[in-house]
Amino acid sequence: MGIYLNPDNLSFYNAVNHSHFYVDKTPLIAFTNSVLFGEQKNICVSRPRRFGKSMAANMLVAYYSRGCDSRELFQNLKIAGDPGFEKHLNKYNVIHLNIPNFLEDAEDAGDLIRFMKEDLLDELLRTFPDVQMPKRITLTSVLATIFDQLKVPFVFVIDEWDCIFREYKNDTAAQEKYLIFLRNFLKNQPYVALVYMTGILPIKKYGDHSALNMFDEYCMTNQRNLAELTGFTEAEVKELCDRYQMDFEMTKRWYDGYNLKGMSIYNPRSVVMSMTGHDFDSYWTKTETYESLKKYIQMDSFGLREIITKLIAGEHYPVNSDKFQNDMVTFNSADDVLTLLIHLGYLTYDFDTETVWIPNAEVQKEFLNSVEDGGWEHIMHSIQQKQRLRRLSEKNI
Repeated sequence: MGIYLNPDNLSFYNAVNHSHFYVDKTPLIAFTNSVLFGEQKNICVSRPRRFGKSMAANMLVAYYSRGCDSRELFQNLKIAGDPGFEKHLNKYNVIHLNIPNFLEDAEDAGDLIRFMKEDLLDELLRTFPDVQMPKRITLTSVLATIFDQLKVPFVFVIDEWDCIFREYKNDTAAQEKYLIFLRNFLKNQPYVALVYMTGILPIKKYGDHSALNMFDEYCMTNQRNLAELTGFTEAEVKELCDRYQMDFEMTKRWYDGYNLKGMSIYNPRSVVMSMTGHDFDSYWTKTETYESLKKYIQMDSFGLREIITKLIAGEHYPVNSDKFQNDMVTFNSADDVLTLLIHLGYLTYDFDTETVWIPNAEVQKEFLNSVEDGGWEHIMHSIQQKQRLRRLSEKNI
């Protein structure tokens, strides 16, 4: 077992056996097994922070890595009943990269790429001393040589692949350099059996194309057939409410509201904290300061103030999410700002009606915190009046 190459299953083992509770999302493995080696083998899953991205990544590492024996770990989980379970269990060379780890000492994207190449090459060369390496030692040539001689494909699990777009928001040259590195590293390489990337943002576009156009994307505007694996489903939350003796309707009001292809998805971080603390509070939104939301919704352009007022009042609003450039600085319309808020988890999106709204009470509270001053006072008063009237109407019903 190694740091990046063929890690053990300890992270997933702890999640299953030592967390307060574990919700079984192993059907994701059946999906990734179904696309191994094929045209859909490159998967990019983007979700808001604390929506289980790292948990899923650790699960795939535990399942595919040759650095451990995970049969017992998975034997009581859903994937154990899948016909392909034994065929792919711990059969691949896995490379697991958590990209923020390489940012610690990096001054720019060039450093990040260099650190990643050096660390991976060092571990590959130490792990495979009997492989006759090529004269020209590069990351891709070494991986290709190992695969050619040992005939064991590689599975790449890349967590928070897009952190560079959050750390270097305005450095487009660095971002493009990073995308080109990933393309050369992963695209059309014979050693690749599967690439599973997670992040918050969809893949950045430059001009009319993306450097990583080989990826199938699953994001908050369209999670496709991974919708039920994005967060907690209603059935899963009902089971948790029964187990922890929590009021389901109150849980629904606080943490439900993410509409993914018609499926109701709950915020997993908040549900976990609510169940274990036996109360209802803003748990997910407290993992990041409300200033991160405030700077977007208080932008003095595109008629955002009026739109945000309607959203806080409970209205749905039409959005064209297709124009979004998949970064955190390119805003040419209100649609771009609202689409970013979908990906960040502050709004939810209906794929069929192409509208957005504030998903639940927890997130609405964050919006209210963000507009309670700074010239929004009269708008806040109007919203409060509407809310009082709505509560009176509901009470009379």
